[in-house]
Amino acid sequence: MTVLRDIFTNEYVIFPLLIGILAQLYKFFYHFAREGRPDFQWLITTGGMPSSHSASVMSLSTLIGLRHGFDSPLFGLVLFFSLIIMYDAAGLRRAAGEQAAVINKMLEEFSVSHTIREERLRELLGHTPTEVLVGALAGIVASVIFVRIFP
Repeated sequence: MTVLRDIFTNEYVIFPLLIGILAQLYKFFYHFAREGRPDFQWLITTGGMPSSHSASVMSLSTLIGLRHGFDSPLFGLVLFFSLIIMYDAAGLRRAAGEQAAVINKMLEEFSVSHTIREERLRELLGHTPTEVLVGALAGIVASVIFVRIFP
C-alpha cells in the first residue's frame, strides 16, 4: 500500500491534477453564470477557456523547474512533453473540432432533402492558441505560488 500512498501524496501528481480540476470548475461556473443554468458537461468536456490540459502540464513543468532546476534533464523532459500536449490541444484537436463542425453542417443540409439518421459530432475538441496560453500561464502562476507557500 505504500505505492498508492506515495502516488496520492506526490505533489507532482496532486498539484497539477488539482490545477486541471480548478480550470474545469472555472469553465463550469463561468458558463453557469453566463447561461443561468448548470451544464455539467463543462466538468468533463475538452475545449474552452482556459485549457485545463495546458494548465496542468505547465503547472507540472514549472513545479519541477522550481524544485529541481530549470537546467535539469527532468525539467527538459517534462517541458518537451508539455509543449507537445499544448500543441496538440491547439492544433490537432482543434482541427478535428473544425472538421466535426463541417460534417455537422453537411448533415443538416443533407437531412433537409433526404432522410438520414443524424448523430451530431462533438465540435468543441481543441483550443484556440489564446485558451492554451491562458491555461499555461495559469499553471505557471499557480505553481510559483504553491512553491512559495510550501517551500
